[in-house]
Amino acid sequence: MSFERRTRIEQMRKADRARDRRNRVLAIGLSAVVVTGLLGFGTYMLLERSEASDRNAESLAQDAKQTEQEKEKLAAEPVAGEKSWDAKKLTRNHVTTEVAYPMEPPVGGDHHPAWLNCDGVVYEKTVPNVNAVHALEHGAVWVTYNGKAADADVKKLAARVDSTPFSLMSPYEGQAGPIMLSAWGKQVTVDGADDRRVAQFFAKYVQGKQTPEPGAPCTGGIDG
Repeated sequence: MSFERRTRIEQMRKADRARDRRNRVLAIGLSAVVVTGLLGFGTYMLLERSEASDRNAESLAQDAKQTEQEKEKLAAEPVAGEKSWDAKKLTRNHVTTEVAYPMEPPVGGDHHPAWLNCDGVVYEKTVPNVNAVHALEHGAVWVTYNGKAADADVKKLAARVDSTPFSLMSPYEGQAGPIMLSAWGKQVTVDGADDRRVAQFFAKYVQGKQTPEPGAPCTGGIDG
């Protein structure tokens, strides 16, 4: 092999090695750019998610504040057509016999030692008065209806009760109005589920000031 040929081959090898080094450097550079980009994008997404989470938390807190303010406003309003009984005259003895209440549904008086579970419970059948009254003593609101109540109203009221601790609902054929709401010493007949007095009554009397035993449970009792 001539000297010139060996020289050309050596030069070609050097060129190949140089090209390989350039390619490696370029590949490393591109990889670094990609990794940096991915890291930057990941950081951006994390920041976006964090900010979105903060916005959601702030929105939920604002909604809760508005809900509480609305509840306070409703609770401060008088309930038109509401009937009241002197809480001091509503006896609270525990009995194991039936009680003849002077109003239907009853809003207080002697009652069974076991309360009716009232943690947002919708009963499909009539419940015992003596157990329901004990639930009222614990601060529950009792929604009752008879056969004259519209099905749509019954469904809406059931949804409200289902989402409201310290409330219960049941049919009550002996009552005068199609839909009635009762608390300890308080009662009102409403025109339908969208009647503003429903929201007023719930805001005012679910664990309201009329409750003889605030803090008493609405679970651990009986189911009708």
